[in-house]
Amino acid sequence: MRPHGSPHQLEQRRKRAVALLGKGLSLREVARQVGASVSSVWGWRDAHAREGKAGLAPKPVPGRPRKLSKNLLARLWTILLRGALAYGFSNDLWTLRRMAQVIRQEFAVQYHPSHLWKILRQEGWSCQVPERRAIQRDEKKIARWKRVEWPRIKKKG
Repeated sequence: MRPHGSPHQLEQRRKRAVALLGKGLSLREVARQVGASVSSVWGWRDAHAREGKAGLAPKPVPGRPRKLSKNLLARLWTILLRGALAYGFSNDLWTLRRMAQVIRQEFAVQYHPSHLWKILRQEGWSCQVPERRAIQRDEKKIARWKRVEWPRIKKKG
């Protein structure tokens, strides 16, 4: 099972599990009540036995730290929401490659476009494909062609 909630909520869940174990409940019953796996409860019990309350405290998130802080991400969203035209691109279409270029220019941080997509999804962005339609499109001429020309050239049944 994957943990859900803030580090504080997770710590409270671990403390509750240890308290329930102290009341004599089984590992399996405690795991069911706190919504965790039996192996997690077992680990929390052992960590509490070795280190006390400190053993239940949140641990630093493993892995490489983010390249862009929350503040820099907020600045990036502001830039992206203004649009690609406002940033100087020839059309208003944001591509992953363009976004990576903006990040490189604005924040001196290098992201591969495919990894950038993971970050965008985590922040609630979604992929939008623009409708393909010519800028010069004239709806009145198209309607007239459909009404007059198409019936004239269409094969008769």
